[in-house]
Amino acid sequence: MTAKLTPLNSLRVSRHQIPAHNLIPNTSIQHKPLLIYHSAFQNPISASNIESHLSSVATVVPQWRYTMYQTSHFHSTSHEVLGIASGKAKLCFGHEDNEKRVEAVVEKGDVIVVPAGVAHRLLEDIDGGFEMVGCYPKGLNWDMCYGKKGGESKVESIKKLGWFEKDPVYGKEGPALDGK
Repeated sequence: MTAKLTPLNSLRVSRHQIPAHNLIPNTSIQHKPLLIYHSAFQNPISASNIESHLSSVATVVPQWRYTMYQTSHFHSTSHEVLGIASGKAKLCFGHEDNEKRVEAVVEKGDVIVVPAGVAHRLLEDIDGGFEMVGCYPKGLNWDMCYGKKGGESKVESIKKLGWFEKDPVYGKEGPALDGK
C-alpha cells in the first residue's frame, strides 16, 4: 500500500524560529524554521509506508524506527526528518530550560523537519506507542550533541550545511522550500 498525502493546499504547517539557548544554537545559525506538517500522511499509514514514500521522493534516507530520546540533543552534521508512524507524544524543541522553547503534541501521520542545531527531546509518550521513522539527507550522517563545552566547533559546522533542494515529503513544492 502506498502512502496517501494530504494535498499541499490543505496541509497545516507550524513554523517555529527558536533562539539560541546557552550552547545550543537552535535556529539561530541558518534561520531555517522547525517545521511540523500536521497530518501530512493520511490513514492508513505505517512505518513501511512512510519509509517507502520518503525514499521515493529521494531527498532523505530513512535510517531508523524508534521513539525520541528523553534527553535534549541536537545534530550538527545533518538536518533531520521525522515521520510519525504510530502513537502520540509531547515533544520539546529548543531545550526544556529555554523560555522560548516549543512544546508540541505530534501524532501518527505528522512529519517534523528539524534543522541542524535544534535541540529536541521526548517529554511524554501520551499513549505508550510512539514511534518515528528517522531520516537524513542523502550522503549525510547524524551525530549527537548536547550543548556542552567543547562542542563549539561542531556548532560552527552547521553554517556549512546545505538545505533541502526538494521538500522531503512533497518533492518539487512544499513547506521546506518556502522562503528558499
